[in-house]
Amino acid sequence: MIRAAVAGASGYAGGEIVRLLTNHPQVEIGTLAAGSQAGKPVTSVHPNLTPLADRQFTETTPETLDGHHVVFLALPHGQSAALARQLPDDVVLIDCGADFRLGDEAAWTTFYDTEFAGTWPYGMPELATADGPQRHQLEGARRIAVPGCYPTSASLALAPAFAAGLVDADDVVIVAASGTSGAGKSLKPHLLGAEVMGSMSPYGVGGVHRHTPEIEQNLSGAAGEPVTVSFTPTLAPMPRGILATCTARIKPGVDLAAVRRAYDAAYAEEKFVHLLPEGMWPSTGAVLGSNNVQIQVAVDAHVGRLVVASAVDNLTKGTAGAAVQCMNLALGLPESTGLPSVGVAP
Repeated sequence: MIRAAVAGASGYAGGEIVRLLTNHPQVEIGTLAAGSQAGKPVTSVHPNLTPLADRQFTETTPETLDGHHVVFLALPHGQSAALARQLPDDVVLIDCGADFRLGDEAAWTTFYDTEFAGTWPYGMPELATADGPQRHQLEGARRIAVPGCYPTSASLALAPAFAAGLVDADDVVIVAASGTSGAGKSLKPHLLGAEVMGSMSPYGVGGVHRHTPEIEQNLSGAAGEPVTVSFTPTLAPMPRGILATCTARIKPGVDLAAVRRAYDAAYAEEKFVHLLPEGMWPSTGAVLGSNNVQIQVAVDAHVGRLVVASAVDNLTKGTAGAAVQCMNLALGLPESTGLPSVGVAP
């Protein structure tokens, strides 16, 4: 059995990791570490985790995380690097924060206010790169950086088009709506039920959202040249889910048939990324609680643009599901082990 610990287990992402691990046939759940919730029963924070009703959160220290094969770091941005330096090299560390996602130090210092910690293998197995799918860099890895939730939806939506040379690199527009769980559990006035129920609002407008350089990094890797992105996130009145609408200018002669061929080639063998049949469109409800990504493509011939819509559950495939998927690859297990491929409906 694989003994796994979760640091930050009291948060939304950490709780989702624990939920998935309870159904993983080859994992024994070890330390569940938290900050202010240390000493409290797990089910006082996550009442859905009934198999762990007899467990308590512990403090987050190198000592409490020692003795595990895998440690998931579901900590706020900027907190993983210091802890990771104190854990053994032979332990598989999977960071769900942003600390190790970016390869460009200048991009990090522009968008984050902590010291650049370096780069770990990027945990999006299905991502198209110049050297093929990203998963080969994750097999046997001992350090993995889990992607952000918005970059998951946007990158998987557009990477096949860039890898196939179907779109231009300098005119990409992404607008995505996310449920409120994407902001974490911290008490913030704009996330109160009275503020979000029946209301949508943009935030991080004008190219300032921290996921912008990560999306550009992923799409540039697929294109083989720098890609610039205009990214606008919006807050939707739902607990979880992301619906992203991504557009890019198509190159001369590109039609819908060419686009669908490229996406079929990219995702036909993928278990969790699904190009929908023509006429069907992604919805957040259809991927709820699953590790799935739904994608649909269209060509707007009137303005010469590719339109790609994608839907993910920001807590599952957008964070925790990707983390478990990466653990499976790192340890040589079947990639889909313990991961739900069926959503919850209605």
